[in-house]
Amino acid sequence: MRIADAAALHYPVSVPTVFYTDQHHIPLPDGHKFPLSKYRKVREQIESDSRLASHLELVPAPLASAEDAMYAHDPDYVRQFLSGALSAPAMRRIGFPWSEALVARTMASVGATLAATEVALSPDAWSGTLAGGTHHAFRAEGSGFCVFNDIAIAISKLLAHDTIDRAAVIDLDVHQGDGTAEIFRAEPRVFTLSLHSRTNFPFRKQHSRLDLELADGTGDDDYLRTLDHALPQLFAFEPEIVFYQAGVDALSSDTLGHLNLTHDGLRERDRRVFESVRAHRVPLVITLGGGYSRPVEDAVLAHLNTYRTAIGVFGEG
Repeated sequence: MRIADAAALHYPVSVPTVFYTDQHHIPLPDGHKFPLSKYRKVREQIESDSRLASHLELVPAPLASAEDAMYAHDPDYVRQFLSGALSAPAMRRIGFPWSEALVARTMASVGATLAATEVALSPDAWSGTLAGGTHHAFRAEGSGFCVFNDIAIAISKLLAHDTIDRAAVIDLDVHQGDGTAEIFRAEPRVFTLSLHSRTNFPFRKQHSRLDLELADGTGDDDYLRTLDHALPQLFAFEPEIVFYQAGVDALSSDTLGHLNLTHDGLRERDRRVFESVRAHRVPLVITLGGGYSRPVEDAVLAHLNTYRTAIGVFGEG
């Protein structure tokens, strides 16, 4: 089945639309290691950068519904999270204290990816979010700062409505996309690729369609060679849409990463992904993924470079 054409979209495609969620602020205790400020900083930097601001349309993310989340998640888990009824151990596994603000931010993150998916569903189109990539969320539990798996929800909704026949996930966060792998473990219509640190979280790995593990301290050259090995296998699957989890926690400055990539290496990583997508004429959704560098501005720069690279590869409108 072929994807919808641009005339059916609800959002403009004259320039790529990117959805943001930082209008929903999560109250976190002092010293919490989740880099909440980076999401606002990325948006503000885009707005203040004349090239980025003129070639990306920033739109506040709509809220997903409970029914949306249930495309990929157990209904009881969804209802318990939304109502604040999850157990204390379940919330500790997620890593956030429950609050109504967390619910709003979570549903905006899912809504951003769903909206970006709708934009991307036209030939050669792409869209993205300044959130998302919450790949540690399993079907019936959250983990690692991930409540609901936005990419899995978007793909599951597309498959449920017969909008596509095949989807692919390129997950280049430093941590394995274990939740995504678990959700699609028995789904032949989804190709999950995870390129990640062997020794890093999660310590109990799941089985993606293709897992490529990297040794501690891996640098740009070895990383890019591994990526070059992976991308042809993914595109041989002939996906009709690609979701790119573009985490930047492989940077050498990242406090939760074990790899040693430079900003130049990450830019080259992104370029190779985007050029492969363009060559195969596949719609693309970009999600931010992880980035825990100190100072946080290092992660902000890397996320901005992902969008700069996308504009350079796909054209400036």
